[in-house]
Amino acid sequence: MVRIGTIAALLVVGVSLFMAAGYVNARSDSDKTVVLKGIPHVLQNPDFCGEACAAMVLQKYGRGLDQDYVFNQSGLDPLSGRGCYTKELAKSLGRIGFDIGSVWYRVSPKQAKTGLEKQWWILHEDLVTGTPSIVCMHYDATPKAPEHFRLIVGYDGERDEVIYHEPAEKRGAYRRMKRLEFIKLWPLKYETDEWLVVRMPLLPKRNMSEIIPPASVGHTDADYAQHIMKLKKKLPGDRFTIILQRPFVVIGDESPSMVKRRAEGTVKWAVDLLKKSYFEKDPNEILDIWLFRDKQSYEENAGKIFRCKPHTPYGYFSHTDRALVMNIATGGGTLVHEIVHPFVASNFPECPAWFNEGLGSLYEQSSEKGGKIRGLTNWRLAGLQAAIRAEKVPSFKTLTSTSTHEFYEEDPGTNYAQARYLCYYLQEHDLLEKFYHSFYAKRKTDPTGYETLKEILGRRDMAKFKRDWESYVLELRFP
Repeated sequence: MVRIGTIAALLVVGVSLFMAAGYVNARSDSDKTVVLKGIPHVLQNPDFCGEACAAMVLQKYGRGLDQDYVFNQSGLDPLSGRGCYTKELAKSLGRIGFDIGSVWYRVSPKQAKTGLEKQWWILHEDLVTGTPSIVCMHYDATPKAPEHFRLIVGYDGERDEVIYHEPAEKRGAYRRMKRLEFIKLWPLKYETDEWLVVRMPLLPKRNMSEIIPPASVGHTDADYAQHIMKLKKKLPGDRFTIILQRPFVVIGDESPSMVKRRAEGTVKWAVDLLKKSYFEKDPNEILDIWLFRDKQSYEENAGKIFRCKPHTPYGYFSHTDRALVMNIATGGGTLVHEIVHPFVASNFPECPAWFNEGLGSLYEQSSEKGGKIRGLTNWRLAGLQAAIRAEKVPSFKTLTSTSTHEFYEEDPGTNYAQARYLCYYLQEHDLLEKFYHSFYAKRKTDPTGYETLKEILGRRDMAKFKRDWESYVLELRFP
């Protein structure tokens, strides 16, 4: 029997490719037993059962094509927070280069036995020619059992058992199921007068060994889909909206339109401009930005989700939770400040605290000019001016030599402001970007940045520069 819709030439290609890849067709005397040997088993990522089944066959070719690759070919929006359904999986398999036939086959409940038997023996004939099939079926016979993809790799004619790879379990290779049980679980009974049978034979239309695995560049759609699946379980209520704003995921409990507006107008805006001036690489991990609508939501939900009380009324970055946690009612300045830090961590991990916080603080109040992000004067100015008048601002050598502990824990009260307005001075003299890139290039020989700072400023006498800088700062105004 020839599978409906299969072109003979493609069938020959499929047989030769699978046999060449090491498949063994072991028939019994009854000419019904067939087992496709050597197909590796892949344990699925959450909800990626179909993707894992396809990856099992792809990995037979040894090209390093995994279940994430299969998902990424589907075009499914990762914001859906799920794996491929049949429609998306079929699209992915077609794009990869498989001839999967019609996929959906209709069976009348009144003639279910005949219709299902027919579909089974067509699938069996594909096995005989070296072609495994992905089927969508119910996971088991319990009520409300979920639909589940499995890879059919053989049939034992003597025992009347279907042989399959189970993606949902470890050591799930070459499992067995009575064929009658398989037939019961196979049809999807969406309607009372017509059932659907899903069958996708993985018959190659191309030489799969020629597929070049994609280069790993940043986080893929599959990475975000898996992340969002986990994220949805954390949501403290149904009023939260999730927006995928790469490289972040934004979650907020304002109106959906407002969450989207903040994701695009603040997060995307800041990311695009910061990358334009400073950063080549995205953060190493997918980070969440939680935008709580007011003080009450911020304090209550931060406690529920992260099990800690916020230490600032504005917002903070939690390395442990890989999250930026914001009381967005206080404005977007702190958000932009905190966005800087994960970019510094991935692009300049040796960056000392003084410059990390100076750069972040600079953009607490910012705008755009000439296609570049520009820091503006802000609330830190008044305290710094008072400290200058009281002669309590340390030297720049002292500031730049502070350890992380000294910067945060032994702050004389000026560290943040001094670092910020040094960056502001550099910015206003068109030296800030030059300083960042030069400091990064010389980070091993000048870990504090002090010598690079002197070089960029063209100043040897830093005491004289400090006096000039202080006079400059005293002339600034906010607002």
